[in-house]
Formats: sequence, structure tokens, C-alpha cells
Amino acid sequence: MGDADVETPLKKLVGEKTAKALATHLDLYTAGDLLFHFPRRYDERGEHTDMRSLEIGEQVTVLAQVLRTTTRPMRQRRGSMLEVVVGDGSGGQLILTFFQQAWRERELRAGVWGLFAGKVGDFRGRRQLNGPEYVLLDAGAADGEVAAEVEEFAGALIPVYPAAAAVPTWVLARCVRVVLDTVDLPADPLPSELRAGRKLLDLATALREIHRPSAKELLYLARRRLAWDEAFAVQLTLVRRKQEAAAWPAKPRPRREGGLLAGFDGSLPFTLTDGQLAVGEEIAQDLARPHPMHRLLQGEVGAGKTLVALRAMLQVVDAGGQAALLAPTEVLAAQHQRGISRLLGPKGRADELDGDPDGTQVVLVTGSQGAAARRKALAKLADGSAGLVVGTHALLYEGVDFADLGLVVVDEQHRFGVEQRDALRAKAEQPPHVLVMTATPIPRTVAMTVYGDLEVSSLSQLPGGRSPIASHVVPVAEKPAFLDRAWRRVVEEVQQGHQAYVVCPRIGDNGTEDEVEPVEGAEEDEKRPPVAVLDVAPLLAEGPLRGLRIGVLHGRLPAEEKDAVMRTYAAGQLDVLVATTVIEVGVDVPNATAMVILDADRFGVSQLHQLRGRVGRGSAAGLCLLVTEALEGTPARERLDAVASTLDGFRLAELDLEQRREGDVLGAAQSGRRSHLRLLSLLRDRDLIGEARAEADRLLAEDPELTAHPLLAAQVARLVDADRAEYLQKG
Repeated sequence: MGDADVETPLKKLVGEKTAKALATHLDLYTAGDLLFHFPRRYDERGEHTDMRSLEIGEQVTVLAQVLRTTTRPMRQRRGSMLEVVVGDGSGGQLILTFFQQAWRERELRAGVWGLFAGKVGDFRGRRQLNGPEYVLLDAGAADGEVAAEVEEFAGALIPVYPAAAAVPTWVLARCVRVVLDTVDLPADPLPSELRAGRKLLDLATALREIHRPSAKELLYLARRRLAWDEAFAVQLTLVRRKQEAAAWPAKPRPRREGGLLAGFDGSLPFTLTDGQLAVGEEIAQDLARPHPMHRLLQGEVGAGKTLVALRAMLQVVDAGGQAALLAPTEVLAAQHQRGISRLLGPKGRADELDGDPDGTQVVLVTGSQGAAARRKALAKLADGSAGLVVGTHALLYEGVDFADLGLVVVDEQHRFGVEQRDALRAKAEQPPHVLVMTATPIPRTVAMTVYGDLEVSSLSQLPGGRSPIASHVVPVAEKPAFLDRAWRRVVEEVQQGHQAYVVCPRIGDNGTEDEVEPVEGAEEDEKRPPVAVLDVAPLLAEGPLRGLRIGVLHGRLPAEEKDAVMRTYAAGQLDVLVATTVIEVGVDVPNATAMVILDADRFGVSQLHQLRGRVGRGSAAGLCLLVTEALEGTPARERLDAVASTLDGFRLAELDLEQRREGDVLGAAQSGRRSHLRLLSLLRDRDLIGEARAEADRLLAEDPELTAHPLLAAQVARLVDADRAEYLQKG
């Protein structure tokens, strides 16, 4: 070993030209960057790569054996073409074509194994790679530089790296070999007793085995050790943030006997569920402490989260503070404000003739408010006469000042950016208490990893009087008549005095705006775009729903118009609302009993579960029909069948996670930075994440600043960079 270490620039180790390609195409600059650029998968000599599953246009690297070669003159121009047929051991074949390179026939002879990389094309129904890059794995065919690759690939397990066209996987393998042979590998940052207790490989062995595995068992142990490091870094960051936040000062907001909350509880026409009481008690105790609450309240659609949040808000008002509820849309903010005002009655109208002078005021602040109404609302916030404020992110703008902001309730966490939540938090002299509500059930590992600095409360019990929802898949490709039956069911519901929703993935008109996030595993139907609200509404009005009162709601409508449509629908003056997912969150119309979701395969599992929760909110049973052209046995259809088969949001959340393939655990999109987390999987590593959390709690209880473990502190900083740590802290 020389004096090279993980900080050594790659150009000193692999040459200027290769180093430039690694930096430009793969963002790799130092020996450490390359060591932590792990293989994507491992091929085994003699195992096939299933060539029949290759997609046209896909950039691939395949492990294959040369079966036969043919050289023939070209018809259109002078010269010859070499055609090489390679096989994968399962009967699958691929054609390699080389123009004017007949000399390659000498090395590409029958029986030789190689790695071949290129873009998959199609010629007369046969898969082909045109002029692929390749490296041969048969020592007899190798000389000079190729011999090095042959030595690299002599093992049974051949690493295949995340590569670029300019830097194929074998170039990466060669560079990794140089680094492993010349660089001093980093000292192990994990305390030795922890490593022994958790039966983890040492870091140097793990790095060697992940790149050049000597056996499958050691590869598994190497992966486990390196995934542990990632999980541990995340959990140490989160536990540390939690400790720091718990030490911040905040104004205690204890319960007050005989206050607004007590009066409100006494006036409720129904009994709170055991779950609502238990979670309410947790929150009440948090609010009474001299440190800010950071709590995530998750619960099924309709589990009564808003009522729990309102009781917390009233406790803060009783203690002399103000509480703000942030909603993701103006429609929802207006609905929350109306709902809270209705629940509070005279106690929420302290400024009106029929109001209770000992009560408070509930004001609405949105971006589309008229100037006079906005001025009036802002004045009430500034002088403290409004104890409760409901709004959208307009609450975050300059010029919105609170007298004493004590609690921030964020409805539907994932719809707000980190900076927005932080801006609201900054509006109090001391950090306010924060309660985050979500109706999207979160699998335990996600809660522990993404929301790991928040205490988590769950409401699983539905209040009495909520009705069951029956869900059915309507497979129009196989059974077109079922769609007619679906529309008849909508008409029947309306005839019984109920209302219905029809949900479409797209707004329409200009054909570009799509209100559905692309779904991992969705069937991409190139032949037609997803159905659109503006196309469907007139067709229904003239066809199967003729004679019914039909309204339209989507994200491009002006805010006042959206609100007017929702009010009209809620008042029962519309029979059917044709809408996009703008109705997904929080819209509450108890008389709505039926929902038809068109092109349901274009939506994610959690989104379908959210949408379905808009019906069955009253005493009548709900019905949700998932209309799709996806055929039986396809991933899209299996997803819909799963949604139809259960109302258990937590089971569906796990399924959603499996289907999304997770992406970057910590939201690289939020920080815009390259992720340093390579191996951690929220699904596969759920037990490991739990173990890492327990160890992080234990270690930081003894050594909050990791002063006794400087190497570990440095590793955490490398894996969870400052931007990402900031994201975790705020989120």
C-alpha cells in the first residue's frame, strides 16, 4: 500500500482520461467515491440473463456465450458485416453486428464467454446489439490489457456496475481493482463491541467483498454491513435531531379547567373513540411541556384526526396562545374553516352578536382572498383576537404576523415543502409546538426513517356511524358491459337521494396537465392518453348520466370557482362531481356514496385508498368502482385487485412501497444532491433499520456528540450530508 487513501483524486490512480470520464458521467472524483459506487447486481457465469426479456432501446450489459459467427458482404455498399450470435444458456439469443470489422471473428469464436454492452435494437423481429462494447472472459482469447479484465472476472460472481455509455461496467471494475490494490482502506468507524454484538463484518473486508466477492455468503454479509452503516448514519442523525429539538425552549400550553376545550368536549353530540382520547392525552401532555412537541398523527381516512387536532388547538388557545392549521389547498382550507366554525358554534364567534364573549375567533387566510377581507383577518391575527387561523401556504408570506403562535397543525405533510413548514415555525419567538397529520398510513420502517425525529401517534379505530366501503375492479377490456352496469349503479345511488364522484387522471383541454404522479409499474398505454375531466363530463351528461346534475372540479379552476363548486356539491345541489385528484384529501360530503375511478391503473395504491375514503362518510354504505383496461395477471391489475380486496391502509402502504421501488429514502429530490445512500432498502432492511435505531438511541444516550467516536461522526457526515440532515430535521 502506498500513501493513497480514500480522499486521493482518481486522476492520480487511474489516469487523467478515465478520471475525467468517471467525473463527467458518474460524478465520481475520489478513491472513496469509487469504493462506495457499489455494483447494481452480480452475474454468474453459466447463469442466463434471460435475453427474451430485454426491452428495445434499453442500454444493457449481458453475460453471454458466442454460439456462431458469420461474415457476409453488404448489399448496399462495399465491405463486409460480421454477425455474431450469442446465447444466455436458456435458449435466448442475441445478434451482435459489426460493420467493416471482420478481424473480430478471430477472437469472437464459438464457446467464448463475454460481457457485451450496447443499446438493444430490433431487426426483422430479432433482438440485436449494433457494434457493442465487449470484454471476453475466456483467458485463451485474451492478451495485453484484456487479460486484466479476465482476471477480474475469473470469479464465479461478476459485478455489474451502474454505468454510463462512455464508462462501461468493466472499466469501472478495472478502476475499482486499481483502487483496492493501491489505497489504504478506511479504518473501521464502528465501535468494536457493537460490531461483535451485531455480527457485522469489518469495513475493509466488506468493501473488498462487495466489489470482488469470493463467495455468495460473504457477499451477503458485505451488503448487510454496508447497509447497516447507511441505516445507522440516518438513525444517528434523526435521534440527534430529536434530542436537540427536545432541548429547545418552548412556551408550555397546559390544559385549563373550565376553558374552551372543556366546554367544547361537553357540547359534542357524540362520544370520542378510545383512540381519540388516548392520542388526545399524549398531545395534551406534550403541549404542557417546556419543549416543542414534534408529533406525527397518522390515521385512516375518516378516523377523526381533525377533531383530535382541534382539541389540541383549543388547549393552546385556553393557555393564551394561537393555533394555525395549514391545509394543502384553498378548497380544503375553506372546508376546514367552515367545519371548525360549525363544531365550535357560538364559542368560535366571539366577535359576533350571537357569539360567546368568552370564546375565540376562527379566521381564514388564503392567497385569493379579497384585499379587505385579508386585511381584516390579518389584523385579528396580529392583535391576538383570532385564536384559530386556517389557511394555505399564504400564511407563510411576509406581512402575516401572529400575536403568540403556540401550535402549528400541518394537514397532509407530504404536500408541503420543507422550507414552507420551516417558515411557519419561524413566525413565533420560540419554536411553536408542531402536529403533522397524514391520512396516508406509513409503514413502520418509513416512519422510523423518514419521520424518525417525530413522535408517532396512530388512530386506527373508525368513529361509530362510519359505513363500510365495497370496492370492485371493472375490467372493461375483458367485460365491456360492466362499464354500463357501473353507470347504472351511479344512477341508482342518485335515485336513492345520494351523490357520486367520477375521478379522472387528467384535466384535459390542452392535453398536457396530468394530475397523477407517474406510477411505478403502471401499464403504459401509448395508444391513448389517460381520460380527462373536460372530455368525460360532457360525454356522461349526454350519455349514461343524462338528466343528472353534473359539476366539474379540477386544479386549473380559479380558487373561488373551486370553492363554489364544492359548496354546491356539499349542499346537495349537484348529483355527480367529475373531478381530478383535487378531491383526494379531506373533502367531506357525507351524502356521497359512490365513486367511479376511470383509468384506475394510472393511480398509485395510496392515492386510490385516499380517493376511496371520500365515500361512505355518512350512514349509507360506500361503493368504489375501479375502471381499468389492464388485463388480468399484469402488475397494474394485481395492484387494483389488492386495493379492492382490503380496506387496511397499512397493508396497502406496504404494497405501495413494494411497487414504487422506494427511490432515495431521504428524498434526494428535496436537497437536489447526489445520494450517498446506496444499499438501504426500506422493505428488505426493515429489521436492520429497527436494530440501527435501538443502537443509535443507546449510543447517543451515552455520548450525545459522538466525541468518543470521531470516525463514526465523520462517516455520518459523509453519508448524511448537511443538506440532507437539514431536510431530516425540518421534515
